[in-house]
Amino acid sequence: MTQRCPICAAPAHPDHAPFCGRGCKDRDLLRWLGEGYRLPGPAIDDEMQEGLDKPRDTA
Repeated sequence: MTQRCPICAAPAHPDHAPFCGRGCKDRDLLRWLGEGYRLPGPAIDDEMQEGLDKPRDTA
């Protein structure tokens, strides 16, 4: 069974597995960096959200 690229479904290339080539490999990375992929997590409450909005002390 031939492994398929998860982006375009073309046959995967061993040098870029599981992708077909550099373009699909880079496209996948950009999706991760641009928050195109998200992992589910626990909901945060308002108190936790307020802490995320405040700048950190760098003293």
